[in-house]
Amino acid sequence: MAETKKNSKSAFDSSLPFERRIIELEAQLQKAQSDGERRMLEAEIEREQETVFSNLTPWQRIQLARHPLRPRMLDYVPRVFEDFVELHGDRAVGDDSAVVAGLGRFQSETVVVVGQQKGCTTDEKVRRSFGMPHPHGYRKALRMFHMAERLHLPILNFVDTPAAHPGVDAERYGQGPIIAQNLRECAGLNTPIFVVVLGEGGSGGALAIAIGDWVTMFEHAIYVVCPPESCAEILWRDKEKKELAAAAMKITAKDLLNLGAVDAILPEPGGGAHRHPDRAAAVLSDEIQRFMESCKQGAWTPERRQKRFRQLGMWTVAPTGAASAPPLQRAANPSTDGNGANREDD
Repeated sequence: MAETKKNSKSAFDSSLPFERRIIELEAQLQKAQSDGERRMLEAEIEREQETVFSNLTPWQRIQLARHPLRPRMLDYVPRVFEDFVELHGDRAVGDDSAVVAGLGRFQSETVVVVGQQKGCTTDEKVRRSFGMPHPHGYRKALRMFHMAERLHLPILNFVDTPAAHPGVDAERYGQGPIIAQNLRECAGLNTPIFVVVLGEGGSGGALAIAIGDWVTMFEHAIYVVCPPESCAEILWRDKEKKELAAAAMKITAKDLLNLGAVDAILPEPGGGAHRHPDRAAAVLSDEIQRFMESCKQGAWTPERRQKRFRQLGMWTVAPTGAASAPPLQRAANPSTDGNGANREDD
């Protein structure tokens, strides 16, 4: 099992500026000496969380997606799956620890699990290239996808990467071609594919394992073509305009649900997934269960998956004076009520 130990920093040291008042109140709550004082502090904490997290800017959501204590793939695996066995290597170059892949059981059903692991401690982050896969990591993932198709097993993909590895060696060994191959192969795999964006879904590095029948993301996750800092530098030659870029790029869960790029938003517990990883894992487990139920009904096909992705980015221009064309509808999960399954409202 890969290393999942968190850094030894205190919650306050790892906190974001807009979280600090909440952490201070929680510290006071631990020292409270009477029931009345505890109730008062609990109510104040709840009010502060509601105030802060109901008014987050896109840049603040990016900060949460990158939070040093945010649960990684290997924090979710033992909470969601049983008997997970990691498999290694691409049968060509070697193993890439930025990609974790293997077999596990979800409620007694065997599934293939693939995802990106950023790492938690400094040593693990370096060993896993901060979750930025090399070409052999994507080839390992593709090997698992083909195995899942042969064995008729559902695929569950966990996306959490800032980007594919940008090094010279990665380009030399075919980073672009293997990402393109994964996109093509995943579009045609004859087995159901579930995707969840845990934190960062960055560029082609994320998309290479994010072609699926049902694509979800956590409430404070992001899915983006390039980091806002890079976008600001390209557009305005000024990285300090990253907050303006973040707002313009439409990278938050709500934006992407409205655009049809994702099918469901997984609500995070109060204060974010990093505050209550067990509760976040329970939300994810419930969504996977709904997906697995729809798999039993034979709901997902390669043709349906391809149609879903072909619809992305399509626009209808109505003639002048004509009524507006109806928006394209996202494919609904057959195990839900057919309304796009926005879990944020559940």
